Amino acid sequence: MINLNDKGFSVENSPEENSAIMQEAVSCGGDIYVGVPGVYKMSEPINLGDDTSIYFGAGVYIKRATCKEETGYVLVNSGAFTNQYNKNIKIVGLKLICDGCQCSGATKESKKVIPGLRGHLAFYHIKNLTITDCEMLDTPAKDFGIHICDFENVVIENVRIEGLKDAVHFGCGSKFVIRHGLFRTFDDPIALNAHDYASSNPMLGWIEDGLIEDCYDLDDDTTTGYFCRILAGSWRKWESGMKIQNSDSVIHDGRIYRALMVPDEKIYTSITAPSHKKGMMVVDGINWVVVQENEEHNCGCRNIHFKDIHIKKKRPIAFSLHFDKDRFSRSYYPNSEAPVQENITFENVSVENDVPVFLYSRTPIKNVRIINSNLANSTILLEHINTEGITYPQSDFFFSGTYAKFDDDFIKADEGLSVQIIK
Repeated sequence: MINLNDKGFSVENSPEENSAIMQEAVSCGGDIYVGVPGVYKMSEPINLGDDTSIYFGAGVYIKRATCKEETGYVLVNSGAFTNQYNKNIKIVGLKLICDGCQCSGATKESKKVIPGLRGHLAFYHIKNLTITDCEMLDTPAKDFGIHICDFENVVIENVRIEGLKDAVHFGCGSKFVIRHGLFRTFDDPIALNAHDYASSNPMLGWIEDGLIEDCYDLDDDTTTGYFCRILAGSWRKWESGMKIQNSDSVIHDGRIYRALMVPDEKIYTSITAPSHKKGMMVVDGINWVVVQENEEHNCGCRNIHFKDIHIKKKRPIAFSLHFDKDRFSRSYYPNSEAPVQENITFENVSVENDVPVFLYSRTPIKNVRIINSNLANSTILLEHINTEGITYPQSDFFFSGTYAKFDDDFIKADEGLSVQIIK
């Protein structure tokens, strides 16, 4: 194990000096330890490779400082910039002070920032990632606390994240656990965004096989969003004459492209197909970014289990299975094949404040289970997105050992939506 303090890592150093010392140490992989208590300033993003673990001792704090040129992430895996998977990365005991620092922007390419990747801890193309005993109490309005996309086997455990933006934000991937979490955020504490704004995920795809357990949505004075946003989307093959707005996606020549534009409600007509193989290019006034090489045409979330969840915050809606339809994004492109979000389980979930709607959805959903939970006076609301071409299957709700007001208004569904309740 490398003791970083023995290598000169110090509270007396400049942010640039500390960043350089840590980067040199982690470049060799293995175990790195910071044990001397104090507040260490850092400015440059630290790129982590395979088989790397960083341990922060009691009383050790990392404080962000603005870079001289442009700000990137705090910690990011090196494969995020090379489209290669990293494996076996562990972060233990990190206490991060954001101090108002944010990424320079997730809407442009640079050596430090990837379009759509915007977490203080950012991991893209990652397998076997563990983040434990992590604390962030001042996340600013722009960047997520933890952002993970294109992943397999992720454990996030014993975390406390407070501030203004999403605490834990997932893009596509499979097999994850978020356990023992305390969250107080203005925006969503947890976002399972298979689809997303073009500026908020670098890749599209299904999120599967997840457990969110023993997590608290702590009360606060103001809020937006939901305890958990579960976001789906679909798109089509490119055709000449397509109407395109910000965040729309198309498939062409084996690649998925997204329109990364200003969210100003402007509609563009795409006459010429995007054909570049990487990066960004403006075609017909549309800034197309290459997202990935495949012909996947929809995405959503399935096989997600919420267990021992405490909703202590006053929110309009606790959980949302969502299609966006606004100037930032329209998740469902007209006449595309809509995904069905399914096998969503809520076990021992407790509504402990004024939350009018427990579950809201305007995506197709199937097989929702609510077990041993207390929904208080909350309801379930199902809406039709009213976009051309979409169809909805029957939504089955299974209840067992659950307290709720099972009256005629408990589940409200738009005309044309079929619901079956099984107790």
